[in-house]
Amino acid sequence: MSDLYCGAAPVPETLMGAWRLDLVALLACAGILVAWRRFGAEAGRLPIWIGIGLIAALFLSPLCALTVALFSARTVHHVLLLVAVAPLLAMAFPAAPRSRQETVPLGLLAAIQAVVLWFWHIPPVYSVAISVAAVYWAMQASLLGVSFCLWQRALRQSEDAGAVVFAMLGTSIQMGLLGALLTFAPTPLYEAHLDTTHSFGLTPLSDQQLAGLIMWVPAALPYLAAALFRVWPMLGSPGRRAGWSG
Repeated sequence: MSDLYCGAAPVPETLMGAWRLDLVALLACAGILVAWRRFGAEAGRLPIWIGIGLIAALFLSPLCALTVALFSARTVHHVLLLVAVAPLLAMAFPAAPRSRQETVPLGLLAAIQAVVLWFWHIPPVYSVAISVAAVYWAMQASLLGVSFCLWQRALRQSEDAGAVVFAMLGTSIQMGLLGALLTFAPTPLYEAHLDTTHSFGLTPLSDQQLAGLIMWVPAALPYLAAALFRVWPMLGSPGRRAGWSG
């Protein structure tokens, strides 16, 4: 397993020593910070620093090594990119006020995120992505990039509330479907983790089931919360409900 990105799979005794000094991750953090100073919002100072801190934790801390051993850790890694780092960066780089014609409809952005997420979880694609550095970073960048675009639009107050609600609900549903598939699959789907889970007290199948539950429930909650946040002010009065029409 030494060819897997993030190094060899650790065991519990070696996990806390598995810190990394990854040049790509460090350059990414520096690049995001430089971009924020040039293009970001001053009000996004706290989100940008928290977001960069999370990126550093995801790629430099022992969590990176743990993702080699456990598919459930890899799922936590991806979920944090999608529902923590991406919205934080979206707050640091807020979308411009809504124009008369959007280049990409919000629903299409949600569909693109679904395609990207499901694509990287196809077992043969996943195996290549975690073992080839260029493909690994393409996976991380595409997951974060499309999720950032989705959150950037969803957090914009001028965005059509109905579109935001349906995009967020649709995203939570498709992530739940992927989680259910992983949870109820009768056999392990990811060959890279067949020999790496036992030292952590999990079989490959139970590790995959745990990953599915993480994708199914916790990963969906931020999208549901975002949908509720947009729909809640429109409840209770005809004037507020008129917001559904833009």
